Amino acid sequence: MDYSEIYVKRIRSLCKQRGIAINKLATMSDVKQSTLDNIVRGLTKNPRVKTLHKIAIAFNMTLAEFLDFDELNDYSFDDDEDD
Repeated sequence: MDYSEIYVKRIRSLCKQRGIAINKLATMSDVKQSTLDNIVRGLTKNPRVKTLHKIAIAFNMTLAEFLDFDELNDYSFDDDEDD
């Protein structure tokens, strides 16, 4: 799984758990609908920390809580070609 797909999966999972649509999340987080759509569609591969922080707050989480989940913690950058 690609790194960007991991946090998209996290956003979708939290939305599903809490019964929040992506457009509602945009309103709750004060992140532009187009920005959030681009993240969720995988067009934005590396969103800003500020954007992820706003999304975390909308879920009533700290950024650390939002980013603390097994799939992300287990991700290995060894195979990344961005270096």
